[in-house]
Amino acid sequence: MATCVVLHAAGLAVPLRRLRRRPVARRVWPSIWLFIRLASGIVLLHLIEITVWALFYASSHAMPDLQSSLYFSAVTYTTTGYGDLVLPRESQLVGAIEALTGILMCGWSTGFFFAVVSRMFGAVREGGH
Repeated sequence: MATCVVLHAAGLAVPLRRLRRRPVARRVWPSIWLFIRLASGIVLLHLIEITVWALFYASSHAMPDLQSSLYFSAVTYTTTGYGDLVLPRESQLVGAIEALTGILMCGWSTGFFFAVVSRMFGAVREGGH
């Protein structure tokens, strides 16, 4: 969990620094391109975090192989929870912690994305558009 928090903080710090240094885009296509890049970066960040959990499951032999670990981790992190793969009894609490971490990290990403959109629309309003 701590690894995901560190990765997420570092991963969001990069676009935050870049966004603070550049003027707010006031035209449609540059704004759309920014949203696409931001969403892609956030999804990549979540995939990295899912992979960290999967590597943990694979290395602790909680799942039979890396492919199963990646699938289980993605389903758990996103709280989809199909239930077709389950952790051994002694590791089940770890899966719940991953789900809680995924909820928190997704919420953090949503808040970040919302802040960027709010900044853009606030700047447009202030600029008289």
